[in-house]
Amino acid sequence: MTDSIAATHTAATAHGPGRLRVYARLGKLDVYDYYLGIFLALTATLFPLDAFTARGALVLALFLIGEIAVLMAMVALDDVTGFRDGSDLANYGPDNPLRSKARKPLVAAALTVPQALRFAWVSAAAGVVLWTVAVAIAPHRPLWALAAVGALFVVSLQYSYGLKISYHGFQEGFLVALGAVLVIAPYGLLTGKFSGFLMVQAVLFGFGPLMFGVYSNTNDVAGDRAVGRPTVAALVSERGNAVFVGALSATEFLIGALASLTGTAPWWFAPLMLPATALRTRQYVTGFVRGDIMTARRTGFAVHRLSVVLMSVAGLLAGWEATR
Repeated sequence: MTDSIAATHTAATAHGPGRLRVYARLGKLDVYDYYLGIFLALTATLFPLDAFTARGALVLALFLIGEIAVLMAMVALDDVTGFRDGSDLANYGPDNPLRSKARKPLVAAALTVPQALRFAWVSAAAGVVLWTVAVAIAPHRPLWALAAVGALFVVSLQYSYGLKISYHGFQEGFLVALGAVLVIAPYGLLTGKFSGFLMVQAVLFGFGPLMFGVYSNTNDVAGDRAVGRPTVAALVSERGNAVFVGALSATEFLIGALASLTGTAPWWFAPLMLPATALRTRQYVTGFVRGDIMTARRTGFAVHRLSVVLMSVAGLLAGWEATR
């Protein structure tokens, strides 16, 4: 039923000058937060400066563009599934004025399902080609990095489509793992090594999207429950969800603190990240004490972007110290 509605109401923007804008919305290009992980890989490999070559820069560039293509495919397939099962119609419809329908071209009838699927599969194919070239010209090809990239590609396309991993209770863990692989894999291709400190940063990077994702899930409880999508927010009580999000916030801080205490990260890493910790605390208070979940979700983007800046500084400082 919903497919036929979209097919008969496809907006002119899907065929005119606004066509690219509609597809950009389908691919969520305005949400660039996962793409920022490339800066952590860059700062971790930049020193010594004379060892960072144009070849390395090209590998990072190709990996980033491939990453954008793969994630566009992932979110487009997520929109197709959300439209077909009705959850996006519930979460972005007239009964939920806090969510913009324009962000969902299928719900807004700006695209049909076949158009969205073609976009997704073309994007996925482009991602495969770009990542294959990046691997082919990389100075190193450690097995763990290749396995991580391959698994990331396969699992991303099954996130909400095909196997529908996010419909079987793995959504929150997937969001962290996705971010971590996008940081550590390109580092492996450039250095051939595994870095405990960068892995700590990679996990914290993955926490960023998780920590605005869980606020989105809190807002979308009704729609997710209606289609059986088992996010933690949909499975537990309102109080249980608040405890869960609070525990995640505390865990994020503890990961950095324990890394500094054990020597996995420099001693100054946890203090350096305190501004992000303070803003994360403010996010929780806004969402679960004041009850303004969508403002808290927006704060999550600011926390993530600040964390990337701070961790990039940490990578540069650690690299500089190692070469003194």
